[in-house]
Order: sequence, then C-alpha cells, then structure tokens
Amino acid sequence: MSRLAHLFSLDGRVALVTGANSGIGLAIARALGLAGARLVLCARREAELGEAAGALRAEGIAAETAPADLARPDAATLVAARLGELGVSPDILVNAAGVNLRQPFAEVTAEAFDLHMALHLRAPFLLVQALAPAMAARGRGRVINIGSLQSFRAFPDSAPYGAGKGGVVQLTRAVAEAWSPRGVTCNAIAPGFFPTPLTAPVFADAGRAARLAAQTCIGRNGALEDLHGAAVFLASDASAYVTGQVLAVDGGFLAK
Repeated sequence: MSRLAHLFSLDGRVALVTGANSGIGLAIARALGLAGARLVLCARREAELGEAAGALRAEGIAAETAPADLARPDAATLVAARLGELGVSPDILVNAAGVNLRQPFAEVTAEAFDLHMALHLRAPFLLVQALAPAMAARGRGRVINIGSLQSFRAFPDSAPYGAGKGGVVQLTRAVAEAWSPRGVTCNAIAPGFFPTPLTAPVFADAGRAARLAAQTCIGRNGALEDLHGAAVFLASDASAYVTGQVLAVDGGFLAK
C-alpha cells in the first residue's frame, strides 16, 4: 500500500451529502463511501433516497437517510434532529442539492427565483451554521459546495441558477474565512457537463451535447466517476491546507 494512502482515507468519517438521491450528489456520496466514510443521504424525495441508500449498501457502503425539503427555512433544524436520532455528527458536509428550472429571463417568477436561492445558498449556509460548531470542537471538518460553469459565465434561460451558483463561490470563501482557523475547511467543485437529471434537457439534444463536448480541452463531456477523485481529495486530510477554493472539474471547458 502507498505510504500516502492514509491522506485520502475517510475511514471513521461521517459525511452528510445533500441532493444525494441522484446525479452529482449521489456520485460524490458513493465516492466518499468507497473511501471509507459512513454516509447520511439527504434529499426531498424519500422513496428515491431509500433506493439510493440501498444501492450503496449493496456495495458494502454504510448509508442512512435524512429526508428533508431543503427549500424550507427550517430544513437545517430538521436535518440536525435526524442526525441526533442516528447518533452521528458529520465530519464532512457536501452541499449538492439544487435545481435549474431553465426559464427565459422574462418569465422567471419571484417564487422561482427564491427557490433557487433557498436551495443553492440558504440551505448550505444554514447547514454550515448547524454543523460546523461540532466539527470545530473536534478540530477537523470539511465542507464541499457545488458550484457550476455558471459560477463564472452565463448560459441561456438560467439566470436564477447562475446567480445562485455565482453566490456559491462567495459563500465558499465566507465559510472558509469564518471556520478555517478552527480546522473546518470549505471548498467548491464546479462541474462541467455531466449526465444527470438536471442536465437531461441538454443531453436529450445530441447535437448540443456534442458541441459542449467539443468546447472542452479533453473533447468529451463528463462521466460521474470523473468527480470521485476531486471529492475524496477535498474531503480528506490530503486537502488540509486548501480552503476557500473552487476546483473546476470540467474537462477544461472554462480554459478553452
């Protein structure tokens, strides 16, 4: 075994992953579980959440669920109560829950705008408020937020989503500033185009998907396994001196 393998091990860690019933959230949860973490999966749709946990357990990964609608103002309180029932205190928080309603700018309602802000900004903020103190008391914690290509550039029919994901970058820096002196780091992953329920309209158009692949330096769109290494790195001791940063896992889309 490599003498540096311990830096990437998550044995004995507990990870709370939101948006973990499918897509990027589930892919990151699986990566952390394969690295040794005990998982608590959080999402709104309880049946899908149970299926995701069952699939992970079939791989030998310890996985439990904390169903919650993260758009609710009291979601963090409800999640914390569930964690208490399970008798766990997370070392790792992954804020992956999100939505993109893909509406033309002129058709976005106040309710739709608020939903994007609640899921992408308020829920992560309040979950950090709820969970970071216990991490700091132990002197070690990892927060991983999920940004986007739209944290840096605009795409059509996604103004609220882009605004929320732009905010994720600054929220990541704010959490890092507030908590890193006490051992709790915060970084973000900005994925490129991956096949998920959120990007289904993109991948349903083969021509559009091909054009996006051609925009990358590597020449293809992402596979969910491409997120595994970045997630484990940012959750592990290997990233102990990395905080307030955004790691684009996009095949070089932003670089080209």
